[in-house]
Amino acid sequence: MRNCICVVLALAAAAMAASPDPKTLDKKVLLGYQGWFNCAGDGAPENHWRSWARGVPAADTLTIDMYPDLSEFAKEDLCAVPGMTIGGKPAYLYSAWNPKIVSRHFQWMKEYGLDGVLVQRFVTTIARKRASGDVVLKNILAAAAATGRVIAVEYDVTGSNLATFVDVMREDWKYLVDELKITAHPGYLHHNGKPVLSIWGPGLHEDRHVPHDPAVAKEMIEWFRSQAPAKYQVTYMGGTPSRWRTLTNDARPEPGWSEFYQKMDVVQPWAVGRYRDLASVDKWKDEMLVPDLALAAKNGQIYMPVVFPGFSWHNLKRDTEGNRIPRLKGEFLWRQAYNAKVAGATVLKIAMFDEVNESTAIFKTAARRQDAPDQGYWLTLDADGTPLPSDWYLRLAGEITRMFHGEIRPDPKLPNKPGPPWKAPARR
Repeated sequence: MRNCICVVLALAAAAMAASPDPKTLDKKVLLGYQGWFNCAGDGAPENHWRSWARGVPAADTLTIDMYPDLSEFAKEDLCAVPGMTIGGKPAYLYSAWNPKIVSRHFQWMKEYGLDGVLVQRFVTTIARKRASGDVVLKNILAAAAATGRVIAVEYDVTGSNLATFVDVMREDWKYLVDELKITAHPGYLHHNGKPVLSIWGPGLHEDRHVPHDPAVAKEMIEWFRSQAPAKYQVTYMGGTPSRWRTLTNDARPEPGWSEFYQKMDVVQPWAVGRYRDLASVDKWKDEMLVPDLALAAKNGQIYMPVVFPGFSWHNLKRDTEGNRIPRLKGEFLWRQAYNAKVAGATVLKIAMFDEVNESTAIFKTAARRQDAPDQGYWLTLDADGTPLPSDWYLRLAGEITRMFHGEIRPDPKLPNKPGPPWKAPARR
């Protein structure tokens, strides 16, 4: 009997350990979650295909390069694609409007030991989302609660109205806090007693990323951090240019931007596409990560590097080559995460969970060309010449999470058989 009790207690302790602590950002590995996919007839008011293609998906309209592995979903929960087939049989896609789809995604996060996500909320689509009941966000909240995963909102200002975007975010944050009770959600991520809120895009040197004046950005961050009524104040995470420290390349050059970045609680520089191979990943560590971490430490900030598995957007931008930044069977992602850890980073963002448009997705995708639709260009996991299972990048993300949790030692070598099931933690 005593042995049985010990086993039960051990299992209970393991289950508790498997659920990330929403009260702190410490040691967290988060993924971006787009959730922006719709199908015609999915119940959404717009009643059309969104984010999969320009109109109805077809070889010449696709805006995605990777095809999701849908083998675990019931056909009635998916959307048949007119005119597209896989081995002569109907091809399907999914809609995040369906709670069963989002639930499965979060079940994968739990199964593979992932902490949770930054929920992407584009400022330009807030009005539409709220008018239609914020169904996808509610699906995410329910799935996170059911699986014990952490979540935090990440506003994306890309394409926003320069004159109104700050007011839109303020009012929406009040709505999320007061009406959806999002910060009271059991999995909503907090740090230092305040909910974490990320705002991505200010400071990037493109007109579509607002504001263009660092003074406006400083007023924005001050409201969210300290001037808003207490229940709306946040631990502020900033999605910044990769060159936030030097104000060069992708960063706006005006000196006032440095003051804006210094006000952040968490600095999250966007690195997607900034390097293409293992040699440039290592160079990035020496030239960017190490001095960035030093400046963040001097400023009393948390530094959250962004890593990505590879990149391709041939269908989205037809004049570009496919498999633009090869995944190298996972070596590319693993080296970035390893470098971030040994450079001193304590938290990490993986871009992205479900981003098949730019081929940064780490969820289950077609492993072989024959697993994707017969029509059109598709980037499958065997593109680099190595056969891989459809869940390979979920497995690697799980191992990366374990490395940042301190459960395994950092190792530059790609795991040969990444879990789950997990091996026993290395002795420390």
